Amino acid sequence: MKSDAVKKGMQTAPQRSLFNALGLTEEELEKPLVGIVSSYNEIVPGHMNIDKIVEAVKMGVAMAGGTPIVFPAIAVCDGIAMGHVGMKYSLVTRDLIADSTECMATAHQFDALVMVPNCDKNVPGLLMAAARLNVPTIFVSGGPMLAGHVKGEKTSLSSMFEAVGAHAAGKITAEEVDDYVCNACPTCGSCSGMYTANSMNCLTEAIGMGLRGNGTVPAVYSQRLKIAKHAGMKVMELLEKNIRPRDILTKEAFENALTIDMALGCSTNTMLHLPAIAHEAGVEINLDIANQISAKTPNLCHLAPAGHHYMEELNEAGGIYAVMNELNKKGLLHTDLVTATGKTVGENIAGCENRNKEIIRPIEEPYSETGGIAVLRGNIAPDSCVVKRSAVVPEMMVHEGPARVFDCEEDAIEAIKGGRIVAGDVVVIRYEGPKGGPGMREMLNPTSAIAGMGLGSSVALITDGRFSGASRGASIGHVSPEAAVGGPIALIEEGDIISINIPENTIDVKLSEEELSSRKEKWAPKEPKVKTGYLARYASMVTSADRGAVLEIK
Repeated sequence: MKSDAVKKGMQTAPQRSLFNALGLTEEELEKPLVGIVSSYNEIVPGHMNIDKIVEAVKMGVAMAGGTPIVFPAIAVCDGIAMGHVGMKYSLVTRDLIADSTECMATAHQFDALVMVPNCDKNVPGLLMAAARLNVPTIFVSGGPMLAGHVKGEKTSLSSMFEAVGAHAAGKITAEEVDDYVCNACPTCGSCSGMYTANSMNCLTEAIGMGLRGNGTVPAVYSQRLKIAKHAGMKVMELLEKNIRPRDILTKEAFENALTIDMALGCSTNTMLHLPAIAHEAGVEINLDIANQISAKTPNLCHLAPAGHHYMEELNEAGGIYAVMNELNKKGLLHTDLVTATGKTVGENIAGCENRNKEIIRPIEEPYSETGGIAVLRGNIAPDSCVVKRSAVVPEMMVHEGPARVFDCEEDAIEAIKGGRIVAGDVVVIRYEGPKGGPGMREMLNPTSAIAGMGLGSSVALITDGRFSGASRGASIGHVSPEAAVGGPIALIEEGDIISINIPENTIDVKLSEEELSSRKEKWAPKEPKVKTGYLARYASMVTSADRGAVLEIK
């Protein structure tokens, strides 16, 4: 066992004295040491119940003959961090989580790991760590929040943000906003739509690193504790069989994940996280693969913000395995791949029926014949940008309009709420990319303001930043190269005509190459917004969004 390095032989007597100080018995030290990475804290609603999940995992590990030992991982609540300097510290925690987990797991020589994340950056951060460490590992999330209820209708966090925009437009009263405040987010758990946290938890299940129900069973259901106990037991089986993350996280598994991503209509943030996880697993995936898979994958689900269905309904309809079984009717999945269940993909999904054809469309009757995410290219984004196609209204799939240019999110929000953005405009928010932000802030506030003010079917927004999974509309992010490195988005001027064609996967500013070259010659980089601390170090190492914003030593 790997842990023998700290508990066997005379040379480890000092280490054993420290295990003694922990109260561990000789019997416990004879068993495999299983690290349980707990993302519990008291500031993130998706993490406030993780202490109970962790206790259930510990029980499962002990029942199966292991010694469970808990250590922590940090987490940022994107909703609380939204719209201020705190959002610069969201994406960057993905690498802190991966790095700190690598440090803890290697320094203490754990034989196996159970990862217990839930919200946006914890899931990809811990998947990156799992691929990097490559010891037997399984995931169990904290689970999604139940949908809220306002005025007799189900609702979620995206409705809450849009209510602020509706109030700014004079459409609802402050009292009505308070109704959303008190009822939009009614329980613990990751926010109830197909936002980034739930997208990544569902894809963890789909890619083979979590048990059935990991992505969809609500946080408040007792079934969540049963999944956690089974995950604790299952990791001991993975250890016995020596099934490791890189055995699971193959090129074909990432193709499966992208296929299910397209069918579910996941957050565009998956286009940052899947390449970053693949990078750690030694697998090369690029965004061209995403378009190739999208072209042949039907979109089967419209969960909030794309529609009025929520995670609890997807769970009741059969969950991720039911979606996978629909896709497999057309042979769209690799089914012979090993997973953390100890079985193959095909064995996992066999007999998993679709119990609600309104929530999970039959593959013969999809919402669209192509997937929920599109990757666009053009002279604004020669290296690509992404849009959640399934959340764009039909009339905005093709759009042309004048650029309204802002060099930071705050200026754009002021203009939107001040009524200075009108139907037909294309809002451009730049210098908010991985390096320029730094930290690539989510733009839920401006997209929600646009939607709340009734402009969602007539105004587009493009940015080198990114969007919350709760954003909807023609919200095009991850523009690469970003403005901070002189990407073409830095050269756009107020009033330039921008042409967007999502079905054709194109985005262009209607300028000649000569004009763009002339503007590039006059362009000069801006002073870094942050010059000290972690963000400055991050900005010096981060790559562009089309590469997953991974860190590289220059």
